[in-house]
Amino acid sequence: MKSIKGLKNVKGKIVLVRVDFNVPIKNDKVEDDFRIKKAIPTIKFLQKKDAKIVLITHLGKGGQSLLPVSLALNKFVKAKFVSDILGKDACDAIFDMKNKDIILLENLRNDSGEQAEDMNFAKNLSKLADFYVNEAFSVSHRKDSSIVLLPKLLPSYAGFQLEEEVKNLSVVFKKPKKPFLFILGGAKFSTKMPLIIKYLKPADNLFIGGALSSDFLKAKGFEVGKSLTSDSKGIEQILKNKKLILPIDVIVSSGNKLINKKVNEIKKDESILDIGKETIKMIEPYVKKSKLVLWNGPLGKYEDGGAVGTKKILKLVAKSGATSIIGGGDIVAVISEEKMEKKFTFVSTGGGATLDFLANGTLPGIKALE
Repeated sequence: MKSIKGLKNVKGKIVLVRVDFNVPIKNDKVEDDFRIKKAIPTIKFLQKKDAKIVLITHLGKGGQSLLPVSLALNKFVKAKFVSDILGKDACDAIFDMKNKDIILLENLRNDSGEQAEDMNFAKNLSKLADFYVNEAFSVSHRKDSSIVLLPKLLPSYAGFQLEEEVKNLSVVFKKPKKPFLFILGGAKFSTKMPLIIKYLKPADNLFIGGALSSDFLKAKGFEVGKSLTSDSKGIEQILKNKKLILPIDVIVSSGNKLINKKVNEIKKDESILDIGKETIKMIEPYVKKSKLVLWNGPLGKYEDGGAVGTKKILKLVAKSGATSIIGGGDIVAVISEEKMEKKFTFVSTGGGATLDFLANGTLPGIKALE
């Protein structure tokens, strides 16, 4: 990849920056601006180079406006929001830009060409600019037009955060420090299976939490009640591995109550929300002795009050002194909420992208920049 640091002669030129501002919005307000903040160094670097900066991103599945995102962005840099992508309003606004100006165009997924890997859509986007920068690691696992086609049409570079993601995540498969603890949470066994198989060998221990643990407990013959489970084809080959660590107790939702129970006490009308107190104590010595902790996904159902275990283990990891690399969905929201980001070696902006990169060592959006 060509680094943005090598981008020269951009004074007065238009740089199309693919960011990932697909952030949670509630009541027309951005709830977590983590991804927005991570793109700011690249944006400010381009401003210092006297470039004209056009930001493009998606939000949700399409149909939503980026206006709330624009308001959050303006807390960090002054940016004009244009509720258009390729029409007259967008073209006129870009034509009127001065050096250092920033424009945020409307939600890319409001045009069907974005997810269709449509070359005509990509060509029309490329006509807006002179250069392209990918600062959207967290969506670089998708073959969207703005991710994989634009680099074929414009001189293309990697943004600072994308470079940091590649550099820090690569640590875990380039002679990782030992002891190496892998903590894996979240849901969807099928998406996590490649990671489990890949890292059972280099990792010294693998702790399974979150909805993922329900699949493992069920496979071991325990009752998991109404807990979220998924197709766990192939789980048998992992169950007997001595490196595998599963919860010994959990927090269950029973009626209107949250109760700490051993894994052999769960009833059919209950559902697992979080890891239990004894499990947290069990994990503590593993965290303390580790030199590297890789963690993906929350250990409980965050939105339903199952964030306690995640928060406590995060604090243990922060105090451990280990190299800590963390990412994936709701766990980043917990870190932002607790203002703990600086306590870890690296916090990834990616969810699915982080999983795919760890499993494959690259992503479609990264390959497109090579």
